[in-house]
Amino acid sequence: MENNYLKNLSSLILATLFISTSGVLGKYIAMPSEVIIWFRSAFAMIFLCAFCKYKKINLNVIHLKTHIPLIISSLFMAAHWVTYFYALKLSNVALGMLSLFTFPVITALLEPLFLKSKFNPTHLVLGLMVLIGVSILAPEFNIESSDVKGILFGLFSAVCYSIRILILKQHVNNYHGSMLMFYQTTVITIVLFPVLFFMDISGFQSQFPYLLLLALLTTAVGHSLMVHSLKFFSASTATIISSVQPVFGIIIAIIVVDEIPSKNTIWGGLLIISTVFIETIRSKKIS
Repeated sequence: MENNYLKNLSSLILATLFISTSGVLGKYIAMPSEVIIWFRSAFAMIFLCAFCKYKKINLNVIHLKTHIPLIISSLFMAAHWVTYFYALKLSNVALGMLSLFTFPVITALLEPLFLKSKFNPTHLVLGLMVLIGVSILAPEFNIESSDVKGILFGLFSAVCYSIRILILKQHVNNYHGSMLMFYQTTVITIVLFPVLFFMDISGFQSQFPYLLLLALLTTAVGHSLMVHSLKFFSASTATIISSVQPVFGIIIAIIVVDEIPSKNTIWGGLLIISTVFIETIRSKKIS
């Protein structure tokens, strides 16, 4: 039991590390957010298809009644990715990632409604800690501020991501994580295809290596591992533990682009990230 828990926890943290690369990549790929997401999805779809074929993972949706929920969850994933990248471009990596990571409290509050599970008061307390942390990130609310706009886009992205996770949680046991990500990236690729005709894609050639990294490491590998972890953790637990992602993202931003967070960002971030360790210890005790 102990070994299985550590293995599953390690897999979840590894997924978080890979996904955290989206902060720097999303901020500094010089293309419109919608275009970045299309290439991200299209390349990831190809990688995932090849991986599933190699591993002989069934790509068919077995139960026809799950088509609509999976499509809806894919649309929420698309909205999450696009608005998250807007948040990164309007503010900075630290603010964009930290504002997104209000999604654990949103997930914890919505989980009983989606999955008919019992509400856990502990998640409400942890969620309040996250919200206080966000208020520290932006102590002066000014809608004209690009940082505040970035935080608002991050919050909206968090809502979309939470709903997507809760929809997937209802079907994750029936399918492999890589298959679900293949399905979602396929839907997103189809839905966002029109943006190629009216948005600027002239930077594709110079940005190709970064788009490829975003698709393979961040999306195909990172998100597949994250979806797979939902088999072993509740949606609330998985999302709260994965809140360590901003720490990874901020460290990567400091190393790669020398983006140093402000004091408010550090204090707000510390409060948000402290929920990770509390939930890690709590979830281990009840596993």
